[in-house]
Amino acid sequence: MNTKSISIFFPAYNDAGTIPSMVISAFIIAEKITDDYEIIIVNDGSRDNTEILLNELKKIYGNKLKIITHDKNIGYGAALRSGFENTTKDLIFYTDGDAQYDVFELEELIKRLRDDVDVVQGFKIRRNDPFHRYIIGKIYHWLVRLTFGIRLKDVDCDFRLMRRKIFDEIKLKSNSGVICVEMMKKIQDAGFKIIECPVHHFHRVYGTSQFFNFKRLSKVGYDLFFLWIELVLVKKWKKKNT
Repeated sequence: MNTKSISIFFPAYNDAGTIPSMVISAFIIAEKITDDYEIIIVNDGSRDNTEILLNELKKIYGNKLKIITHDKNIGYGAALRSGFENTTKDLIFYTDGDAQYDVFELEELIKRLRDDVDVVQGFKIRRNDPFHRYIIGKIYHWLVRLTFGIRLKDVDCDFRLMRRKIFDEIKLKSNSGVICVEMMKKIQDAGFKIIECPVHHFHRVYGTSQFFNFKRLSKVGYDLFFLWIELVLVKKWKKKNT
């Protein structure tokens, strides 16, 4: 495996039922692929026992486990930005702390990483969510592809392996879940090479989704609209007038 060093991080919000197994799995797979790694958890203001469990894991793993804590819940985008800002290794891998993806499938992403590839993006082989979430997800993905021109099978699949150098060039601003659209649109437009890899998606076994409620969906729609103005409309206007 062509891995010099890697940062693995998980954003977590009320993931007490899954985050311990995620951390243990991360250490197992990291030690398998490289000697130079770090594991980071971004606790975005969790109100369950996530913080208690992370402190216990810290006693076991010591400095190998870095814990970043937001005093209050700021949002998924803010948690990702904190994760990216605190990574120090050549490669960055992240997935969500709710264990709907298998951390061990990072190995499949690593296998596809060539010297000319900057991002290995997962896409769900089959989405294991309730039917209404499946339909909303399909509509969301179709809308994003149509309006932003993102050429990916599954822009909302948070199972990504990226070169850290990407973030020397692109800067992220979103605090909400639209950060995935912002990130992949900016990476694509900057000319970085993206390839895709099928990954398994599992039923949520603990907690509830923070995305699929009317208030959050309204906020996502609002954020997407202004992100589209910034990344598509304004960009076209500038190109036309230069």
